[in-house]
Amino acid sequence: MVLENGFLIQTVDGITEEMFFDLCQANRDLRMERDQYGNITIMSPTGMSTGNFNAEFLFEVVLWNRETQLGYVFDSSSGYTLPNGAVRSPDVSWIAKERWEGIPEADRKVFTHTYPDFVVEIRSESDRLKELKAKMEEYRTNGCRLGWLIDRKGKAVYIYRANGDVEIVKGESVALSGEGVLPGLVVEVGL
Repeated sequence: MVLENGFLIQTVDGITEEMFFDLCQANRDLRMERDQYGNITIMSPTGMSTGNFNAEFLFEVVLWNRETQLGYVFDSSSGYTLPNGAVRSPDVSWIAKERWEGIPEADRKVFTHTYPDFVVEIRSESDRLKELKAKMEEYRTNGCRLGWLIDRKGKAVYIYRANGDVEIVKGESVALSGEGVLPGLVVEVGL
């Protein structure tokens, strides 16, 4: 076991997908992820300021989705089993309607075997930027079409696109566009 910046990282050999899902269900107060190598990370809760920012941001995406009905929005308690085997729970995610509706009902009740079309990670005070950037690359290489890493501490947003481009936007306030993935979505972000 290793304690690293408030995160408990435990390598568990031989744990199956079902066992990891059951572990998470039995410990609902903990937020856990598993990387492609089987390392389990237990993340500490965010501070109130970050939690409020996350909720407000999620609301903007939900509101856009209600108006367009183009897909399904998920919060940070939703887990994805990515094609590389990692189980991730982004702060905000979205799946296009036709993709979500094509997923078997049984797979929707566990850590769904798919990737988000759109993902947002919001850096909290205890998050390490290097690890979040690696997670964003992992989403992208596993099929995600658009991702935003919001670093309020560094006053920057990293925009990850499917083609491998990463754009860095800096400033006190940033307008983010859903581009062709979430058409018409524009979120004003105060950093």
